[in-house]
Amino acid sequence: MISPRVKAWSRHPAFSIVALCFGLALLFGTPILAQHEEDTLATPHATRTSEHEAAPAHAEGGHEEGTIHPPTLVSIAAGLIEGHAVHESKDALNPVARFILRYQAPIFSLLIIIILSTLCIAGARSMKMIPGPLQNLVEWALEGLANFIGGVLGPEGRRFVPFLGTLFLYIYFQNVFGLIPLMFTPTSMIESTASLAICVFLYVQWTAVRMNGVVGYLRHLAGDPQDVTGWAMSPLLFPLHVIGELARPLSLSLRLFGNMMGEETLIAVFIGLGITVLSFTHLPIGVPLQVPFMFLALLTTLIQALVFTLLSTIYFALVLPHSHQEEGAH
Repeated sequence: MISPRVKAWSRHPAFSIVALCFGLALLFGTPILAQHEEDTLATPHATRTSEHEAAPAHAEGGHEEGTIHPPTLVSIAAGLIEGHAVHESKDALNPVARFILRYQAPIFSLLIIIILSTLCIAGARSMKMIPGPLQNLVEWALEGLANFIGGVLGPEGRRFVPFLGTLFLYIYFQNVFGLIPLMFTPTSMIESTASLAICVFLYVQWTAVRMNGVVGYLRHLAGDPQDVTGWAMSPLLFPLHVIGELARPLSLSLRLFGNMMGEETLIAVFIGLGITVLSFTHLPIGVPLQVPFMFLALLTTLIQALVFTLLSTIYFALVLPHSHQEEGAH
């Protein structure tokens, strides 16, 4: 039985709006956090050509230095534009090829936003008493997320379901997207996970100030002192709590990034190993050694999305007034 409140949520594109905010944060965060060397990009043509001749050949697939990624549509398109296989944005001499390689994560993130928004809007466009498959899927996902988040934050915490629900769906779609051939996992890039973690951090801090006031927020950072001992310890607890708040987005981003990068690297390595096994045939095929790890990745991608969302939900619970926390505990 779908509650009227959940039906009301599903009728407006809140998920789509918040997903667009995530995408905009990612688009603006990537050029700031991207670890590409500008001096290398500005090196003259002759110098870069000599570097390519001296460097060993890399496998196709949009690799970054120190990491391995399977081939993607973007890396293949960049290779077609450039006329040869490229593995980094600084390898591409053509500005278009260099641009799409450098912004590969935002490109696939924008594609995921379009897919996710289309599914949500199409599922909530024509609401019926007897739902069709797509409406049933959207309502089931929304009801499950509302119960999951409401169980942590309590009834009043359901106002955060559009944000946290979209956060889960967006991360899960990004995690799974890399398992599709020629697609890419945006969360395997630190720029993507850092942008998401910064969104959570800013929203949590804004909620803390809005719900508790500036004085209440500062008092929370001081350990919420109630007596003389508490006030005496507040000068020590305040900087510790500030450091703890700043460490949360760092831990969120690094945890998701490390797991997704390791998963994609493992699959790419076994794809290359499977091709090497049949290299004597001189055919572009290989033994599908990566298939068992892809099935395992279906589970780990879900777990990582749940962990990121659960920790974000707990961060909201920690800054809500005590009455809301007690309701969530019950």
